Amino acid sequence: MSNLQIGLAVAGGVILAAVVAHGAWSSRKNAPRQALPEAGSDGLAVAGREPTLTEPELDSNPFPLPAVARRPVMDSLIDVIATIALDGPATAVSGDAALAALPATRRAGSKPFAIEGYNLQTLVWEPPAPGQRYGGFQAGVQLANRSGALNDIEYSEFVVKTQAFADTINGTPEFPEMRDEVARARELDQFASAHDAQLGFTIRARNASWSPGYIAQNASRLGFIAGVIPGRMVLPASVEGMAPLLVLSFDSQAALAEDPAQSAIRELSLHLDVPQVERSEQPFERMREAALALAQTMDGVVTDDNGQPLAPQTMDVIGTELQSLYDMLEQRDLAAGSLLARRLFS
Repeated sequence: MSNLQIGLAVAGGVILAAVVAHGAWSSRKNAPRQALPEAGSDGLAVAGREPTLTEPELDSNPFPLPAVARRPVMDSLIDVIATIALDGPATAVSGDAALAALPATRRAGSKPFAIEGYNLQTLVWEPPAPGQRYGGFQAGVQLANRSGALNDIEYSEFVVKTQAFADTINGTPEFPEMRDEVARARELDQFASAHDAQLGFTIRARNASWSPGYIAQNASRLGFIAGVIPGRMVLPASVEGMAPLLVLSFDSQAALAEDPAQSAIRELSLHLDVPQVERSEQPFERMREAALALAQTMDGVVTDDNGQPLAPQTMDVIGTELQSLYDMLEQRDLAAGSLLARRLFS
């Protein structure tokens, strides 16, 4: 083999090696970013598996009611309430009898329906419970929720359910005038529609995409925990059992992939349901801080739903408008994060 042939062979090998190296580099550059090994208690790095988002959270609903064992008393501010007096010589009804008389469903159309009894021992209104005795009952249906205002058909269903319960326990119900309550429902619905707010920030990758584990690792450093639904994490409230402050979500199919490490995610969203979270938790400020921190750490940019970058001045305006919204809700006795607000805006 001549020197020329040897030179050409060497040059060809160098070029081939360069092409292979460039291909490997491009592959690594375009591959989803992976979670880094966490340091163990002995200071050594611990190589963990790709985290999956299937751990339990406060509730499977994005914006849940508090997980308490006893539902508080109905309130005439957002409920239609019908009283049920006991007939004849009966002075009390057992909780077991009341439970047996309850309707099969706890809704009238799209509105929550409930029965409460006056406990003769504790002297409070409560949902019927076994082993207790009640001196009277009341039935209620919610005036409005995010499905709209209580209508004539739903009110009629409320009457039918209440009457059936009353007949079973030998009681007589007294109902408010339907027209007045339906009109009250419409007014409440108009107020709620005008003062509802659900905010969302989108964080988009600038260059390399993200794996589910990479997102989970960075979000967990800010206090987020995994949710029941794949592709969702929540930032818990400071009080256990309350609705989460924020919800972080991304493509659930990527989280469910056979090999999540190879799932390429290019955006995630942060969501705040304003009426569900107490003002004192400063949820918008924490949402803003979390979005900026994630964007900086993960090489992303914070945008609105249309993909437009959100400038600090725009976020300032949103924050100012939220303060006015909080004030309006409090003036109506529907402070954000209160039980009544969580029920109404659900």
